[in-house]
Order: sequence, then structure tokens, then C-alpha cells
Amino acid sequence: MLAATAVSRNRGAAFALRAALESAVADHLAARNAPRAVRSGTKRIAFLWLRGCAEPETARRARAVWCRLCLGCHYHQYEIGPTDDQVRAWRTEVVTVVALLSV
Repeated sequence: MLAATAVSRNRGAAFALRAALESAVADHLAARNAPRAVRSGTKRIAFLWLRGCAEPETARRARAVWCRLCLGCHYHQYEIGPTDDQVRAWRTEVVTVVALLSV
């Protein structure tokens, strides 16, 4: 039961990290006067639009960590779920990307 609690906690951390990243991307797009349809549309569209509004490497890193977080957020019966080390690595990457986007 303790392992299930750790996995649930890690999945919750992945949700929080994903929300923080999505918020930073939305703020970056709003500061660059991206169309409202882009800012309020799907997150996939926002990350595609980000390629034209941010440094290419920053946009690539943002999209890559977002994709990993999305996988970590969803429950798959055949997978264990995110580990502590994965969540720590994701957190480090999200902090870095958010800092790059806020410049």
C-alpha cells in the first residue's frame, strides 16, 4: 500500500508541474500578443505556437518535458507510474524552462 501512495503522490506532483509549465507558456504567449484562440485553445497548439515566440531550444525543451509530464499524469494499468527520480528530473527541467520563458 505504501508503494501505491508514493505513485499517487508522484502523479500528483506531475500534474502540478504540468500546470506550472502550461501557465508559464500561456504567460509567455500573452506577453508576445499571441492570438486569443492560441492561448485559450488546446495546449498542443500553444506549444506549437511557442516555437515561433521563443528560442528554438527553449520551445523544444518545453514541449519535451510537457510530453513526459502528460504521460506521467495519466494512469495506465500496465505501467507502474512516475518514480521519485523522474519527478525530480521533471521538476528541474520545468524550473529551467520557466526561467527561460520569463526572460
